[in-house]
Amino acid sequence: MKVSLEIEKKKNIIFAVIYLIMIAASYFAGAKWWVVLLFGLVLYPLIMLKLKLPEKLDLLWTVVLYIGGAALSVFSIQYLLLDAEDFPKTTDFIYIINFVLALAVFLIIHAVCNNVSLTCTIASIFLVAFAHVDYFVYEFRGNEFTYADLKSAGTGLSVVTKYSFSISQKNVYVVMALILYVLLARRIKIDIESTIGTRIISVMLAVICGLFVALNSVDLNTETWEKKGTYRNGYLLNFVLGIRDSFISEPDDYSAGAVKKLEKNYTEADSSKSESDVKDPTIIVIMNESFSDLSVLGNLETNQPVTPFMDSLRQNTIRGYALSSVYGAKTPNSEWEYMTGNSMAFLPEGSVVYQQYIDDQPTSIVSTLKNNGYTCVGMHPYYSTGWSRNKVYPKLGFDETHFMDDFDETNILREYITDQELYDGIIDRYENRKNNEKLYIMGITMQNHGGYGTRYDNFDQEVYKLGDSYTDGNQYLSLIHESDKAFKNLITYFQNVDDPVEIVFFGDHQPGLYSEFIKLINGKGTSGLSEDEIEKLYTVPFYIWTNYETEAKTVDITSLNYLSTMTLERANIDLPAYNQFLADMMEVVPAINSRGYYSKTAGGFLHIDEATGEEAEWIKNYNILQYNSMFDEKNKSSLFFPYIK
Repeated sequence: MKVSLEIEKKKNIIFAVIYLIMIAASYFAGAKWWVVLLFGLVLYPLIMLKLKLPEKLDLLWTVVLYIGGAALSVFSIQYLLLDAEDFPKTTDFIYIINFVLALAVFLIIHAVCNNVSLTCTIASIFLVAFAHVDYFVYEFRGNEFTYADLKSAGTGLSVVTKYSFSISQKNVYVVMALILYVLLARRIKIDIESTIGTRIISVMLAVICGLFVALNSVDLNTETWEKKGTYRNGYLLNFVLGIRDSFISEPDDYSAGAVKKLEKNYTEADSSKSESDVKDPTIIVIMNESFSDLSVLGNLETNQPVTPFMDSLRQNTIRGYALSSVYGAKTPNSEWEYMTGNSMAFLPEGSVVYQQYIDDQPTSIVSTLKNNGYTCVGMHPYYSTGWSRNKVYPKLGFDETHFMDDFDETNILREYITDQELYDGIIDRYENRKNNEKLYIMGITMQNHGGYGTRYDNFDQEVYKLGDSYTDGNQYLSLIHESDKAFKNLITYFQNVDDPVEIVFFGDHQPGLYSEFIKLINGKGTSGLSEDEIEKLYTVPFYIWTNYETEAKTVDITSLNYLSTMTLERANIDLPAYNQFLADMMEVVPAINSRGYYSKTAGGFLHIDEATGEEAEWIKNYNILQYNSMFDEKNKSSLFFPYIK
């Protein structure tokens, strides 16, 4: 091995240019001066370095450079994207999987160019640049760059000029490390004979890396909320999981002909299920964050009734329990199931529809009501970027959207805007409607969001479980008590208006409480449960109330995907073909979610693949129609999924 420094004018100029650029970037980013100095002290000799290695060490140095480059790239990505609190949350094994993914990138590029220094340069720059794309995307919208964003790249590019770019210390440090690695790789001259054999070996090794990743990520879910994907799965792996979950296979027996066959049973609109003579009521839908009735799990005794008003609500009301497809998190899936009538039963576990599967304009209760002349308003007293609602709501067809900035942010419980503040906003919008304006309002609350372990000065906990208990459970029960009070105020107001009004209320999912608290209620906690016991964890209450005469009903079990059909029926809106199908299906399959379905024949819950006879036929046809609406753009049924006419 021969090592020497060749100080040349050209190399001095290169050093000066690179170093001055990094000094300027460091100044604007507020980087530490000693890091900039250290970078310069390492950069100068690397630029001047001339290194001659024995040919017999070429393979060894290739391995060292590729392994080192992959490891540095993964560390740089995680360091860049995560703050100090989240960075340690990534497990060692997750780092290993991400390292193997990065190594596969090096191997694939090597198979193409068969040049070590060029491979190191391209692979490391590509990986770090990819991380920077995610960094800036997150800065813009509050959630990460995913494979689904590639499918809407045109939209993203059209608005990119509206954003301002700013760099941090981390950006500078990561680029510094990248520069030093690339320079080192280019100073080590490795000559590998260009043969088909070496390329084949690279491809084979890349395939082995891919198999390792696939086998060790089967049970991992794509995470799309804020930066959970990066610290739980590692950014590279989470991106790949998003690719995996984006390709949905056709259902068995799927074809355009199968959809046409189903069309023969339905018409464009059906008013046969109308329940009253009332026309075009104001429709208000409240999806209440983490709202549930924990007594469905077992024995729950409290110092006072948790929801006394809702317990008393009977007149002009359909009430009961519905299956959600999520537990403890991933609110937008419940929102999507309600609005579209589709089900998470046919999508990958852990996926989030708003961020993975909405590319165009999905048919929903929003489009149905717009076709009936309604103004559609979406309200959510939190960040507009949460779960990408700022992108999804316009696609759904909402005419207006109101997010955190449109509410009084001083009206909070704990850290979130109250239910009452949202309801006041709904009432204000109702009072300011135009003459003869038909109004649909979808309100998503935030007050009861998870994180129940901390005590707050602005929240007096009035309700608690009798006997053994836990702090998080009592705080949750007290929050639900506050929701009951706010809902009473909302109903009281609309009882006294002259125009017809329908209000739909349901919880999105049960809260993520400590398993020990759940164990105090059901005796088991959240593990070791039967299918029926598991479904209880996915059960939430719902209410459909009108201020005009309608039949009072109690529904023992349904699911969120059916509630919009029930909403249209109660509002005396002619059912579109897809809702006609759902109305017929719920007579045979009364409830279905991501866990399974309620079987009338079995008298309990079953997995979907256990369905037989008429139940299996309805579920199969449901899957066919959902696939047609979401993934078959070429043959999408204009009868079932017309969107806005």
